[in-house]
Amino acid sequence: MTIKGSCCCGGVRFELFEPPAMVGACHCSRCRKVGSTVYAYVRAEAFHWVAGRHLLVRYRPKPPFSFNRVFCKRCGASLGDPDSGRVAAIAANCLDMQPSPSPDFHEYAPDAPAWDVIPETERPYGRPNGE
Repeated sequence: MTIKGSCCCGGVRFELFEPPAMVGACHCSRCRKVGSTVYAYVRAEAFHWVAGRHLLVRYRPKPPFSFNRVFCKRCGASLGDPDSGRVAAIAANCLDMQPSPSPDFHEYAPDAPAWDVIPETERPYGRPNGE
């Protein structure tokens, strides 16, 4: 099974060779500001850049934050942090197919704004991150 993904302009393309192990929604202000709050998690070995690595720009936050963000410098699409280590965190909005009907978990749920309603049937957790 191959799942394809790309940025908005199509300059950056990648493939996943297995379905995501889980999908999670982050409600922290940092994820909301970069325009991507739902991430698909896959083993790093199952992720492969197809094209456009020269278009990638990486944002490295100051400590105590450690989750880097990768963007396409042409269209600005947030791609998550695919090169994060053993597990690749892919912005689910860049996948060409829907990985699951809903997130497996919601982190920083207390930081969700009033308009970002988490269904009662889903699993929120976390404490406010103080941003």
